[in-house]
Amino acid sequence: MTHADHESLLAAARTWAAEDPDPHTAAELEALLAQAADDDTRTAATQDLQDRFSGPLLFGTAGLRAALGAGPNRMNRVVVRRAAAGLAAHVTGSAEGAYVPRAVVGFDARHNSRIFAEETAAIFTAAGIQTFLMPTELPTPVLAYAVRALECEVGVMVTASHNPPQDNGYKVYLGGRAVDDAGRGAQIVAPQDTEIAARIAAVGQLDGIPLAAGGWNVLPESIAKDYVTSVVALADRERFPDRDLSIVLTPLHGVGGTTAQDVLAAAGFGTVHVVAEQADPDPDFPTVDFPNPEEPGALDLAVAAAIAHDADLVLANDPDADRVAVAAKDPATGEWRMLRGDETGALLGQHLAVRRAQGAGPHPAGTVFANSIVSSRLLSRVAATAGIPHTETLTGFKWISRVPSLAYGYEEALGYCVAPDLVRDKDGISAALLLAELAAATKAEGRTLFDLLDDLALLHGLHASDQLSVRVGSLGLLDAMMNRLRENPPQAFADSAVDVVQDLLTGHAGLPPTDGLLYLTRDDTRVIIRPSGTEPKLKCYLEVIEPVESAAELDEAKVTARARLDAVLRDVEESLGL
Repeated sequence: MTHADHESLLAAARTWAAEDPDPHTAAELEALLAQAADDDTRTAATQDLQDRFSGPLLFGTAGLRAALGAGPNRMNRVVVRRAAAGLAAHVTGSAEGAYVPRAVVGFDARHNSRIFAEETAAIFTAAGIQTFLMPTELPTPVLAYAVRALECEVGVMVTASHNPPQDNGYKVYLGGRAVDDAGRGAQIVAPQDTEIAARIAAVGQLDGIPLAAGGWNVLPESIAKDYVTSVVALADRERFPDRDLSIVLTPLHGVGGTTAQDVLAAAGFGTVHVVAEQADPDPDFPTVDFPNPEEPGALDLAVAAAIAHDADLVLANDPDADRVAVAAKDPATGEWRMLRGDETGALLGQHLAVRRAQGAGPHPAGTVFANSIVSSRLLSRVAATAGIPHTETLTGFKWISRVPSLAYGYEEALGYCVAPDLVRDKDGISAALLLAELAAATKAEGRTLFDLLDDLALLHGLHASDQLSVRVGSLGLLDAMMNRLRENPPQAFADSAVDVVQDLLTGHAGLPPTDGLLYLTRDDTRVIIRPSGTEPKLKCYLEVIEPVESAAELDEAKVTARARLDAVLRDVEESLGL
């Protein structure tokens, strides 16, 4: 770094610190500036400042998400104020005086979530938007429900979902009169994200953003009760009356615990043991290394509680409760294990197909099943057998939720939408209710969820999947790895020749272009490799399908499928140069 560049960086940091309305982040920058002036700490402090001021935090797929801290490349009150002002300009500009836009703002229990939400409400109100603020920390699905229930043009959820404790985020939904029916209450997509980003970039000086001193409406606590009532109505008590089920529930220190308990209790599930150490919201997530149910060790306390209570089922929500993980005791091994997202997705799909076929009880008005392209192909076979239309989408619920006439959608990352008329996004609480309903009905028959998975394997072939995630130090390395694959495409996986190579940048099966590569081999092995949309990771999704003719072949088929997946993993690693 030249002397001039260094001085420019320090000047930008001083200006930011002087304007920062948050004394904590202002002090953080002042301390870094002092360290940058000290010969002993200059290098590390300068590198830190360079990262913080490397550019604005980009507004995209999930709105905003980053580590908390001072500077334009972090989550803080300055960045949130600018985001709120840009979003308000987008919404009011779209209205063009034809109506008064409405907004609802929610927040979780992470560090600074409440203040980010309150300042957003103040900015929206000052911009002339009729604004509703959630009464307390509530799950993301409650906010997504409120966008539709209150017919709001915009919804904001302050959350970083399952990210580490040091992060926070700003998730945006559009609805009401701002979008057509397919996107009403869904997360933003292009071109809305780029249009909002342009509005944010056009926001002037921070002191020029007005904040109302009041005037927004704090919603009554009945908004959460309304959500609970609507979700409980999904349960089909007539056709699936069994409630003899012992459940262990963990919200992983998040905000979903009370709402999930209320739903299960109101639906008749009276034996619910909450993991005490993880029951209350805690922004530091002290009992887990990473507050994501998919991560190794995240469910250890829940499984220990299940063993202690001799429970039938573990249900684990991520911190904002838009996802749910399921664990049960596998009778083949006697050990508890978490079901893969694809396994749960197929079970829910089959359950919903059965409910629709019976023609009784509540079910979504839609008629289509959907899953993301990186999820298992099993749901398409379940749907075909049931005579239900099926479609694939790009990764992310912003796409799944927009499928016309959607009845059910899921993605392998533990996201399930079982009631798109209520919540046009993934919802870990409504999905947990239907999983409890399915598990109780299955237990009443003397069977398990694993038996149901075996049934699906006998009907459709054993679909076995796995993943490989490669974390890198910079986004540039992701580009280099993808370029390597494009220049030197793999010829086979697990000794099966690659028959189809599809560069998703050129589009695939009518889907919008996205950075990714899809490989299909002669034995129907599928490999999809794509950069993560939210983290500096390359994600590889693998699936093999093993034919099964009889129950006697199942055990051998499972061993063979696992061996094939292991071979595919090795070949993927070799292709990536790992």
